[in-house]
Amino acid sequence: MKEKIEALKAKIDSAIQETETGRALYELKLKFQAELKSIMSGMRDLPKEERPVFGKVINEFKEGMEQKFEERAVVVRQKELQKKYEEEKIDVTMPGRKYEAGALHPVTLVKNQLIDIFAGMGFKVFEGPEIETDYYNFTALNTPEDHPARDMQDTFYLADKLLLRTQTSAGQIRVMETEKPPIKILSPGRVFRSDDDATHSPMFHQMEGLVVDKGITLCDLQGMLAEFAKKMFASSTKVRLRPSYFPFTEPSVEVDLSCSECGGKGCRLCKGTGWIEVLGAGMVNRRVLENCGVDPDVYTGFAFGMGIERIAMLKYGINNIKALFENDTRFLKQFRD
Repeated sequence: MKEKIEALKAKIDSAIQETETGRALYELKLKFQAELKSIMSGMRDLPKEERPVFGKVINEFKEGMEQKFEERAVVVRQKELQKKYEEEKIDVTMPGRKYEAGALHPVTLVKNQLIDIFAGMGFKVFEGPEIETDYYNFTALNTPEDHPARDMQDTFYLADKLLLRTQTSAGQIRVMETEKPPIKILSPGRVFRSDDDATHSPMFHQMEGLVVDKGITLCDLQGMLAEFAKKMFASSTKVRLRPSYFPFTEPSVEVDLSCSECGGKGCRLCKGTGWIEVLGAGMVNRRVLENCGVDPDVYTGFAFGMGIERIAMLKYGINNIKALFENDTRFLKQFRD
């Protein structure tokens, strides 16, 4: 037994000096404890009178080895710390990294500008949920059951009667259900449609506006849009309304602005017409008001909706909507203040 302890002691002494990491030292200690436990199990084979003597030897051996492990641990920790300092050393004479300041995305710039313009005219902002029910997105807006917009090839359905909103107009219904006229709200946000080309994206940003009060007419809509056009583009910008059709407005109009590139003379951007289609609008349909519990014989209102990307493309001369979503820093750097 004594020989076994002496052999283990020599073995451990040699191994401790070779360890260079705290992990290796810890594993060596576990190995030592396992071997010592194996030696101690042989005590039951010794005569009773020899056991106290052997126990004393074992205890002295254990205490001595514990001391050696602690001393080596101090040395190893110091070496590891020194190595870490060397690896993380910084040359303060080297030039630092240059971090360029970021900038707001053009869509965000235009969105903020639109909110500022309409807030100045008394509009408050309402942001509805992006996941909508069929009722708020279509039915309450007087969209027929057989309308093409309800088809799966045009709308992203998540489940039966549950979809990604195709327009922020759904927010107008929620406001009219919970608030009494007069109402003057702006509803910006992301919308989703199954459409993808140079001028359309499956996900884009839209901004809807709604005004409901007594005596609201189409003239109020035209005057408000004229003010918007002048502040967003140029003071010389003109507005033109053309008859159109939308299920939730009657009468409905398409709104054109005089071309900001040529001033209405005709150019490549406006395809020689002098006008550019910008948004859709109209007087709120009586059925829509009735669906929301608003008396159409007492109150009237107008609504309008525009694509924020569309406004950004016109304002900054962008010819491909995909440039707004590609995260190309060369493109985005152009919009720094």
